[in-house]
Amino acid sequence: MLTSVVTTSINHVLRNERWACRRLQTYTGKTVGIRVPPLVNFSVLIDAAGEMQQASNAMCADTTLTLSPLIVSKLLTREASAFDAIAITGDQSLADELIAIGKQIDLRVILEQDLSKTIGDIPAHRVAQASEHLIRWPVDNVDRLSQALTEYWTEESVFLTKPAVIEHFAQEVQNLRFDAEQLEQRLNRLTR
Repeated sequence: MLTSVVTTSINHVLRNERWACRRLQTYTGKTVGIRVPPLVNFSVLIDAAGEMQQASNAMCADTTLTLSPLIVSKLLTREASAFDAIAITGDQSLADELIAIGKQIDLRVILEQDLSKTIGDIPAHRVAQASEHLIRWPVDNVDRLSQALTEYWTEESVFLTKPAVIEHFAQEVQNLRFDAEQLEQRLNRLTR
């Protein structure tokens, strides 16, 4: 069920971006595994039109794209760093092509075009903006929360130690070791 919904959505996007279909036609017959553990695990086959068709998970995928559930929303908002976090196994050129296509496709524009046919241009633009903010909101909040916790643990609590403090401590230990060696040498000279 989920596979057919995802495949239909991908093909809708590809039909709106015919250039992407033409680029994928060179990979006709190749299978792509898409993994978002533990939520999603399915395979698609690239057909002669450059679109995706459902494939059996039993088939060995030519390339597999593994995504963390945390980066899916970043991919939807087209953050460049999210594309770098995709783990690739198999055919590297096919994976590179898929990622390059993904970087160039703007889902917000496609959503706006689809909505403008039913509700008009301005409301469609507002809905697309709101949906982008809604997708970005949890990601931004997680980032802010992690920054706040890190700052609290390093500044207010002794749970984490700042790297500069660790380096200072290591330098102090090294100085103490050097001073102890010099003291030992002086004592040896005095006892002789």
